[in-house]
Parts: sequence; C-alpha cells; structure tokens
Amino acid sequence: MRAFGLWYFFGAIAAAALHGPVVVAQDAQTLAQQRAAYDADVAKPITALQPFRFETAMQAPDGTGLRLVSLNPRMNAWFLLEVTRPGQTRAERYHLENPNPEGARISLAQDVADLLVTAGNQPIRCNLFGAEGAQSLNAARETGLAFAPLCDSHLLLRNPVTGSRTSKERTVEFLRDNVWMGESIVESVKGTFFKDAFMESGALRDSTDQGAIVQGPGAADMAARPLMATSMGFDLVGTPPGGMAMGDWYAVQEAPGIFASALQPGRINPAILGRRGETNALDAVESRADAYLVAFDLSFFDLGYEMGTEHPRVDWSPRAQGSARNTRLPGPDGVGSTAPLVSTGMVSPAQTRRVAATFTAGFKRSHGAFKFGPLSQTEYAHHYGFIVQGVVLSKLRRDLSTIYVLDDGSVGMKTWTSADDALLPRIRFARQNGVPLIVPDPDSGAGVPGPFVRQWGPGNWSGSADTELRTLRAGACMKSAGGKQFLIYGYFSTATPSAMARTFQAYGCGYAMLLDMNALEHTYMALYTPGEGDLGIKASHLAKGMAVVDPVIARGVTTPRFIGFSDNRDFFYLLRKEPT
Repeated sequence: MRAFGLWYFFGAIAAAALHGPVVVAQDAQTLAQQRAAYDADVAKPITALQPFRFETAMQAPDGTGLRLVSLNPRMNAWFLLEVTRPGQTRAERYHLENPNPEGARISLAQDVADLLVTAGNQPIRCNLFGAEGAQSLNAARETGLAFAPLCDSHLLLRNPVTGSRTSKERTVEFLRDNVWMGESIVESVKGTFFKDAFMESGALRDSTDQGAIVQGPGAADMAARPLMATSMGFDLVGTPPGGMAMGDWYAVQEAPGIFASALQPGRINPAILGRRGETNALDAVESRADAYLVAFDLSFFDLGYEMGTEHPRVDWSPRAQGSARNTRLPGPDGVGSTAPLVSTGMVSPAQTRRVAATFTAGFKRSHGAFKFGPLSQTEYAHHYGFIVQGVVLSKLRRDLSTIYVLDDGSVGMKTWTSADDALLPRIRFARQNGVPLIVPDPDSGAGVPGPFVRQWGPGNWSGSADTELRTLRAGACMKSAGGKQFLIYGYFSTATPSAMARTFQAYGCGYAMLLDMNALEHTYMALYTPGEGDLGIKASHLAKGMAVVDPVIARGVTTPRFIGFSDNRDFFYLLRKEPT
C-alpha cells in the first residue's frame, strides 16, 4: 500500500475524538514510528501491521506486567492483552473483543491490576490478573467457546477453535497440501466433472399474472418477463403460480428491506447482450442457466465482515512466483500468521439477535493472488487484502475490487487506488477479490463490463487451465435507486465472468465484483427470520441445495452456518439497524 500524507494520517487520528468512541490521544512521533513499521518491507508481527494502535502498560504490586493494546482506537473493538507473570519470560496473550464499541471504553486501571470497562460515567472493574482473575481468564480459555464471556459479559475472549468444513473441502485441501501436483489434479477434476455440476435451468412459461412485484432496486432490463420456476429457498410475498417473473423483484416474507429476483442471462435485452467488445458471447449453456439475486436496502442494515478460522491466510499464495515473491518475508505484508489474534469464523454472540443474512466472502489466500498478467508482476502479485474491525490483516492493494465499510457505517465498492489509501483510518471492514465485473463508464456513469472480463489470466477468474470459465459462481454489486443504496448478491448456477457482467449490467449496477466459486459451500447465502430453536431464528437459503452445509443437530433442527458454529471460511453478515 502506498503511503499517504502524514498530514492526513495525524489529522484523521485527531478527528477520531470527534466521531464515534473516545480515543486516547497519541503523540505524533509514536504514530510516525508505527506508520514506518507498517510500511517497512520486513518480517514483522501482526501488531506491527496496525499503524493506529495505542498501547498502555503497568506493573501490578505482585510484579505481574500488563500491556493492553487497542489495535484500532477509533473502532474500539479489538484489544490484545499481554500478561507477564513473575518468573515467566514469555507473556500470555489474550485477544479481547469489546461487544459495545460505540458505548464502552476499555483501559487499564492505574491504581490496582484491574481492567476497566467504562460505559458513560460508570467504570466497571474486571479483576482478571490476580489469583481469582487468572482463574477467570483460564476458565474462559478452557471453555472451548469461540467467544467466552468475561467481566459479566462486558468483554469477550476470542478463543482459537476448529472451523467446520465439508468432506469435499477436506479432500481438496489434502490434495493441494500433501500430493505432488495436487493443485493440477483438483483443477482437472473441477474442469472435467464439476463445471456444470450445479447448473439449474428452470422451466419458463408466459403469463400475464406477474404477482406482487415490487420496485425495490429496479427491475432488470429484459427482452421478456416469462414466469420462471426456481429452487430458491426463500418465502416470497405474492409470487404467481409457476414461479417468478424474470428480472422482477419480490419482497421476502418477514424480512423488511430484502428482495429477491431470478433470471436466465440469455433473456437479457439484446441491446445489452449485443454490445461489442465488452464481453464474450454467452454460450447456449450459460444463457439458460438460472441466476438468483437478493437485494438489501442498506437503510435497514449494517454490513460486517469476519475471517474464517483458517481462510483466508496471510502467507504467500503459490501463484506469486519469481520476482513477485520476496523469499525473506513470510508473506507479502511481512507477516505469516495473524496469531495471537484469533479468527472465529462466526458472528459474535453479541450480534446474533440482529443478524439478518450471511454469505461467503471470497477466495482463499492460495487463489487470492495473480499468476498471469500485469498484476502478477507488481506489488508482490497483488494478494487480496482484508480488514476486520479496523485491524489490517492483509494490506489493501491498488487495482483490486474492494468492498468496504467506513466508521460511519457507509458501504462502498470500487477498484482501489493509491488515493483511496487516505480512507485507511476510517475503514472498519474491507475485502478484496480480483478485478471488477462492472465499473462505472467514465462518460455516462452507467455500469459497463470491466476491462479484464474476457481475459482468463489477467482477470484471475480461475476455472480450468484451458480457460474454460463456466462454473458455479457468486458475485456482488452496488446500485442506487429511488434515493436508496442497495447491496445485491448474485448466485449463478453456472456462468462465465461475461454472463455475470451482463446480468449485473442488466440490473443497472454501478459496480460489481466476483466473490467465490465452484461449490455450494463457497457460494453459500442465507437469510434469517424469527424461528424455533435455541437461537430463535430460521435460516432460508438462496438456493435450496445450500442447506446441506447446515448440520442437523436434533429433531430435524439445523444449526445455521456462521451463526451457530465456527466455519473455516470468511463471510459477510448483515445486521438489522438498531432503532434511533
């Protein structure tokens, strides 16, 4: 990431005191040193990748050394606690989460060895460090819970856990990690046996009854709107007998602000499909393959992002070769692991009551870099970056498609530039995935296919080595309509990047990007409405086949992925906004 001016860097930190949680003042010299450590092309711990961190330290009367690191004071969510006990040379390290970042501050008490949680003017002392405190910390760690409560649930301890994975994922990872030419075997199997394994093509029929369609984010530009039979797992309001009117939107029952739509790309208006020089022509298979979309009116929701327990990693992708790989570094950012920070692979229990939807986020690190094309030759092959709660786990790289959330909750999607680095102090969440499917036309502002949509290598679109790009895929786009902003998630039962681009173009998206591909667990998307069970929610899946990822625990009741258990993959989640 290119350095931005220190004037902006220091100004942003000072401004943090005026926006959101109170931030303890940091001196300019310390901030400059931390920024230099962030920029340095050397091996470093994950804490050195946090340019905004604030550290406090003290020694307890019994000689116990305490150090509390606020990893990003402006976000006020993640903390690293280090405890060095008398006679020990190695510190015990605990990753703490503040479940109330907007209302509570975490600090070390200066009189005795306590941690203070201050909400308003009421400080709460958390004795975690004495004999009783050691028991509390140890007990929290020994629970085996991804999130263990501390201090009457005013704090959460993030514990290392094993994330769930399907048998297919286990087999693929075994081949890739342990068998010579395992990657080639996996790619051959995908290209030969699984290319269209999930393809669906719903029956169509003409009808004048379109049902209770809604304006929502605006209908797709179609040649015609026949009724389309689907295997969508949502309960929709007012769909006519026989399916959904192709390209139109329907409200989801008991889910305000959420809408669903379906189409087959070959039915898109020929004025879009026939535009020359933008995409490859759609073949007969993807033209009739079902695509399902769900739109979120962002005035109803907050967007978040969480890492999986294992993916994406932060070490080198095997795609980075030759001069694109610095063998002196454990990874492209100088870190080879996020430890002692803990990735849980699930939504924090403090947010479960608000969760409205989840969907898988993107590529593993092994596929999250460029092997071919211009982006493979610069910036260490452009490994995809990601940020959680303002904590940089992998730097955001220019020229990559990026979805991000700022400290005021606003959501953006764009191709990252050097100028965008100025946003770093304000970014709460971010995830990068390759190059864009749709970008704004510089003249009209309308969404048009990205420059690499037709190029397999430079676009890093994966698929088989003979450039057969048609497979199960997922993507997302942003659209403004009726004075509102919509995030749209798209599931394509089999498609090339060209079919995805034309679909998002037909829906009038201003920007679109690829998420993940090849399997239902990699394109998983679920909505949550009130239901039975311990969590009090019911999961409904965009495609019914995705339900196989949620295990049945008892009496036919399933546990939702990312909500009821930890998963090895990263994901996005949407939370219903709190009343103001």
